[in-house]
Amino acid sequence: MNLSEAKLEIKKLLNEVKPSDVSRLLTWIRSSDEFDDFLSNNQTKILQNIAEDLRGSLPLDAMLSSECTAYNKMQQCSRPTVHVDSFLYDEDQVDSLCEEGTMSRSYCLTCGSHRTAPLDFISHSFSISELRFLFENVLPDLNGRLLVDVGSRLGAVLYGGYVFSSSPQLIGLEISEEFVKLQKNILQKYKMTDRIQVLHTDVLLQNVLLQKADVLIMNNVFEFFMEPSEQVRAWRLIMENFRKKGSLLVSVPGLQESLNSLQETLQPGWVEELPVDHGVYLDQDSDPEALRQIHLYRVL
Repeated sequence: MNLSEAKLEIKKLLNEVKPSDVSRLLTWIRSSDEFDDFLSNNQTKILQNIAEDLRGSLPLDAMLSSECTAYNKMQQCSRPTVHVDSFLYDEDQVDSLCEEGTMSRSYCLTCGSHRTAPLDFISHSFSISELRFLFENVLPDLNGRLLVDVGSRLGAVLYGGYVFSSSPQLIGLEISEEFVKLQKNILQKYKMTDRIQVLHTDVLLQNVLLQKADVLIMNNVFEFFMEPSEQVRAWRLIMENFRKKGSLLVSVPGLQESLNSLQETLQPGWVEELPVDHGVYLDQDSDPEALRQIHLYRVL
């Protein structure tokens, strides 16, 4: 049943209600919280459908052959590390892929033996449950606020912001033309272009947009995709331009961890960290450790 058909059915139903009860029924529909679970389930279903579409357009590791820097950085990790995109694959899906032999959680310590150790998984996207946590528990009501996602990649933050928040304008910055095309295809298919825009650009060229932004999202955005000197340039540009008082910054990992690894200092008096209730786990799919990596800051 599409939207037009649903509207007709609701009108038919209202015509069958006793005239004296119509007003009370409409008041109940407007004010009741009994629809919250249904709405939340529908929002999650939309994101799951988007993830399914994206899985069909990407290799299993959801990485492009052009992402040489990211591949090299992963190889330099202290333990063998693979990319498993959390937006595309939840834990149950990873388990199924491992059972099929398509994916593995372990690597061999001695080739040909049964001695194995767990692989480290890294994701450059929030999972669906993390997106819900971000927009429903970390951030306030975004009505009237401009949100900018630096390195939007598959667009997970933008899609999550569309279904879980009231932000009227969500802008993704993505340097990869292939990922930009992928996101725009999804936006067209799911009719999200009224609130979402994806720019094929480098954050280093977007100082004016940073000055206008009310919310800035940065999820594992630089470490695996830029050399240290480029990361320092990007951070300095952000600290110099994202200055609107009261604006909010979401960073994964936290600012201190990101900047300390570059031997860069946090600009004094720029932001203050706000408390996040990481104990609010929304569903059984939520990863407590992943939620604890989400940090919220307010521009002073």
